[in-house]
Amino acid sequence: MTRARNLSLLIATIFLLLTPVAAQKPVKEYTIEQFMNTVRIGGSSFSADDSSILFHTNQTGIFNVYSVPVTGGKASQLTNSTKESTYAVGYFPDGRILYTYDRGGNENSHIYLRDLNGTERDLTPGEKTKASFVGWSHDRKSFYFTTNERDARFFDLYEMPLDTLKPNLIYKDETGFEFGDISYDKKFIAFQKNGVSQADSDVYLYNLTTKEMKNITQHTGEIANSPQTFDVDSRYLYYLSDSGSEYSYVARYDLSTGKTETVEKSPWDVSYTFFSRNGKYRVTAVNEDARTKIKIYDQASGKSIPLPQLPNGVITGVTISPSEKLMAFYLNGDRSPSNLYVYNFATKKAMKLTESLNPEIDADDLVESEVIRYKSFDGLDIPSILYKPKNASAQKKVPALVLVHGGPGGQTRVGYSPLTQYLVNHGYAVLGVNNRGSSGYGKTFFAADDGKHGREPLWDCVEAKKYLAKLGYVDEKKIGIIGGSYGGYMVLAALAFKPEEFAAGVDIFGVSNWVRTLQSIPPYWESFRKSLYREMGDPEKDLENLRAISPLFHTDKIVKPLIVLQGANDPRVIKAESDEIVENIKKRNGVVEYVLFDNEGHGFTKKANEIRAYKAVLDFLDRHLKNGADVSSR
Repeated sequence: MTRARNLSLLIATIFLLLTPVAAQKPVKEYTIEQFMNTVRIGGSSFSADDSSILFHTNQTGIFNVYSVPVTGGKASQLTNSTKESTYAVGYFPDGRILYTYDRGGNENSHIYLRDLNGTERDLTPGEKTKASFVGWSHDRKSFYFTTNERDARFFDLYEMPLDTLKPNLIYKDETGFEFGDISYDKKFIAFQKNGVSQADSDVYLYNLTTKEMKNITQHTGEIANSPQTFDVDSRYLYYLSDSGSEYSYVARYDLSTGKTETVEKSPWDVSYTFFSRNGKYRVTAVNEDARTKIKIYDQASGKSIPLPQLPNGVITGVTISPSEKLMAFYLNGDRSPSNLYVYNFATKKAMKLTESLNPEIDADDLVESEVIRYKSFDGLDIPSILYKPKNASAQKKVPALVLVHGGPGGQTRVGYSPLTQYLVNHGYAVLGVNNRGSSGYGKTFFAADDGKHGREPLWDCVEAKKYLAKLGYVDEKKIGIIGGSYGGYMVLAALAFKPEEFAAGVDIFGVSNWVRTLQSIPPYWESFRKSLYREMGDPEKDLENLRAISPLFHTDKIVKPLIVLQGANDPRVIKAESDEIVENIKKRNGVVEYVLFDNEGHGFTKKANEIRAYKAVLDFLDRHLKNGADVSSR
């Protein structure tokens, strides 16, 4: 029997050796222009008769507002801006539309009305005014908005009737409340009041009849509470809380009795919950390990509504039509940017209304991400999102990047990213790190970076580099670091405080001087100034420590190549932050490149700028991580 078995194994081995191996499909590399011909889409609002959906897209190179029939077909362009990115808000019952835009990225957005004849009207004028649409009245005869026109620090709440378009002041804020919702019967307003840290907040209830303001979530310690929605009968206020839990859950407050009860819990954070217009459905989103999971409940039966079978991806941006017969949503996957869908509750069929991926790009050439965890220096598990180039192997090692999200307190999530896919398509492994202090992994993890910036969170990124180096297909000598906003700060901190760890850095509008940044934050951040100081430090009381963690004061230690990208109109990380770090490195004859965008703020809203920015990033990385690769065709 042994000889027979050995003979069988020998025959099988010979058979395998003689069997031709299918050749791996070569991966096509795409230019940044091809990647940016993929359009970005967002927003969704049904018309009063459920016949069309309002949304915005940057297919013209800048965001404009469009309308698409729910039955499918070509979308109609409704705004024609060539200068400012314009974002959809919603339809009036008579077909007029609301939208919003700022000036050059300064974040002072206004609310605009487009009349049926196409003329535009600014409903919230004021050179330094910042206004935000916050909701419709239940009868759709008015809408609510907030504005800081009276006092740049605080946002007053107004109601604007659709017939007169004359705003009525509902609540004058002189405390720093953040609007949550207004009850259907217009008797109560829910606000959020931030506490001493980002993990501490309360829900306040304002009685419009008695003018009484009441804290309905009084607590000791640090507990995060945030208002979500009133039910359609104005009996309950639904809110999120992490009281007695690592993760936020849905609770509700009885407006007549003052009693509170838990409604819905999950082993992950609940991100939001809301009702359809007449209360037939309640929608909940859960942040499940860096993915959004949508749940829809039939309020009459309490049962969960099954969602349609769809390609690989996550559902986001759910909107239910006024009739409650249709649902609009976006489907986003690693290899598929967001597309708008409409779902019919009766027929249980979903229809795709847009096609955002450039048809020149084969989705098979793009890569799926993998959620991984690695141990940091102290044994803490760090959740991260890994992208492996298709041609990477032990025989063909690739350079890599540690990607750090914004915040502090943000989260790297699965889903399509043009920059990430562009870099991976050109041979870079990317590890999106959720260092301690990231949201989505419980309040203990979220608070673990308070007062520790420039140290423990940065050390998590160093351990990410070590993780990449051990994968077997990454060249351990060619690992860089990239990030935007707070992530940009982490890039500068890595190069200044761990100067030998990373081979190069890409700083996209990152903080270099925390003293100045905290002193120059926009006045409308007043509501969470204290919590920001708790997180980073008080520029008056903690000056010495803030200087110690600010890379600007330690540029003499930066020895590795750096590229800096900055929007000239950025109100959060002002231009001086990037100007000075670049100037200081140049004085020392260090290797630094600077790419400035005159018509952008804190992020990119124009395709031409994204093309210029991302190509500059890849060219820089190819020079310094791929040792002078040919970049002429990129």
